[in-house]
Amino acid sequence: MSTVADKLAKKSTHKTSGKQVRLRLVYVDFWSAVKLSFLGAVALAIVTMVSFFLIFMVLQATGILADVDSFVAGFTDNSIRISEVAGLPQVMAFAAVVSILNLIVFTVLGAVVAGIYNLAVKVTGGLLVGFMSN
Repeated sequence: MSTVADKLAKKSTHKTSGKQVRLRLVYVDFWSAVKLSFLGAVALAIVTMVSFFLIFMVLQATGILADVDSFVAGFTDNSIRISEVAGLPQVMAFAAVVSILNLIVFTVLGAVVAGIYNLAVKVTGGLLVGFMSN
């Protein structure tokens, strides 16, 4: 079986001092995948909250929200005010809802990917990974 790792090892003229080991990844632990995907989702939730806050502050500082508010008020006879509907508390509440939903979906997706990989290993034999110790 010729792989990319084998071809790269043959092309190298430099003699390595370390020992090369080729291992096959044949199982991904379900709970490890869930914990790792949850940790990634928490980091993404923090980024989402901060980015919503920063985007709102930039839109407010540049006056775009005031322009949109006056534009909408022009054809709704001041019955709808964007500044009341899309204030900072509402934007941050929406960001929190998006972050929580993203947290759930990302964690479940990590578990599903681990399960699919474990099923695919039975057909393909796993992922061949090369390591070298120095």
